[in-house]
Amino acid sequence: MCPSLVGQHIAIDCKSVRGSHDGKQSAIHLVSEWSSASGLTLGQVQTADKGNEITAIPELLATLDVKGAIITIDAMDCQRGIAAEIVAGGADYVLAVKDNQPGPAEAVKLWFDAADGGKMDRPFWDDIQTEKDHGRMETRRCLVTNDVAWLGQHDQN
Repeated sequence: MCPSLVGQHIAIDCKSVRGSHDGKQSAIHLVSEWSSASGLTLGQVQTADKGNEITAIPELLATLDVKGAIITIDAMDCQRGIAAEIVAGGADYVLAVKDNQPGPAEAVKLWFDAADGGKMDRPFWDDIQTEKDHGRMETRRCLVTNDVAWLGQHDQN
């Protein structure tokens, strides 16, 4: 019997294997499910190329009972269908939105700008971290909300 993933963080991400190409053959691309709690890879699927990870994620999700887990996925894979499969499996998700998806990215920026400016009375978590990394100062700001009803009013993928 598999251990319960309730409350655990599962990160799904695609990586290209360094040195796996030789000029004739392209690099190997793997989509993996990673358990932060155990430090183990829970599942892995090889894809034909980096762009095929969107179709590999549902295949990976089907290998686990994700009920109660928190699943994180990068911006490239922020898709309605993937989010629906995560919810259908009984898990929660954190999906990144970047400028490669202009509709959702603009909607998110507008919402947080309004909330940050005090124009909206919606609670959210805000954290800023600054550190020196890669020879430069990096500032990361993380804003979190569970109020996403407004997102359905905007064009999205």
